[in-house]
Amino acid sequence: MVRIFGILIGLFFSGWLLVSFGMGAVAYISNPPAETAEHEFHKEAKEISFTSDGPLGKFDRQQLQRGFQVYKEVCSACHSLRLVAFRNLEEIGYNEDEVKAIAANWAIQTPDIDPATGEMSTRTPLPADKFPKPFANNVAAAAANNNAIPPDLSLMTKAREGGAPYVYSLLTGYTNPPANLPEANQPGPGLHYNPYFANLNLAMAPPLAAEDQVSYSDGTKASISQMAEDVSAFLIWSAEPKLEERHQAGWAVLAFLLIATILAYLSYRTIWADVKAEKKKKAA
Repeated sequence: MVRIFGILIGLFFSGWLLVSFGMGAVAYISNPPAETAEHEFHKEAKEISFTSDGPLGKFDRQQLQRGFQVYKEVCSACHSLRLVAFRNLEEIGYNEDEVKAIAANWAIQTPDIDPATGEMSTRTPLPADKFPKPFANNVAAAAANNNAIPPDLSLMTKAREGGAPYVYSLLTGYTNPPANLPEANQPGPGLHYNPYFANLNLAMAPPLAAEDQVSYSDGTKASISQMAEDVSAFLIWSAEPKLEERHQAGWAVLAFLLIATILAYLSYRTIWADVKAEKKKKAA
């Protein structure tokens, strides 16, 4: 009796759940929610390809160095790169002496403790150090950036939907608000309209504001689009520095599996060939 009563209660709640779901679906279809301005004016990331894309992708070291130069001269004043050490730059083509020079001439000092007094101090970065943060803490970062804390860029191309194309689109997407943008969504004081940002307005001013803002040593024309593409490629590397090794390991695994499959099939044919022959003899 108790079991039957429990089954009836379960059927009642299951039926009520189905009815509620059906009523909700009908209400949504007959009276869909109004489309917000963020949904109407927001744009998907632009289509752009990088040499590291795909299973055969490889990094363009020259482009990565240009991207690092953009980060150094434009982005590092606000954005940290806390998961990357100076010595990691050897992986993108800099030699040991160049890495030492980059670390020694970095504009921001590395936090340290004075061994004589035990008080906080700073020192010149070493190749083994991670890139120092541009601000002492989040309070200082927010105070210098219209109450918005600049995010760390180490994993940016993995942390944001759209990856590197999103970063590229954001850097090249600053524009004037459209005439039909609702008043409530107009950029307020200290904000800048960018349709590739989720809520259309962000506190970061256009970091790439003019051509030749960075002077590339390899002679590449530093257009806004080129600088955005280069720094996006650099951030792909900072997020996945072992990307090429993973691609190589993947192909090696596929080759191993292919060879193993062929050997297994040949073994199957060899083992069962005698069994089939024996069965034929017995049948005869």
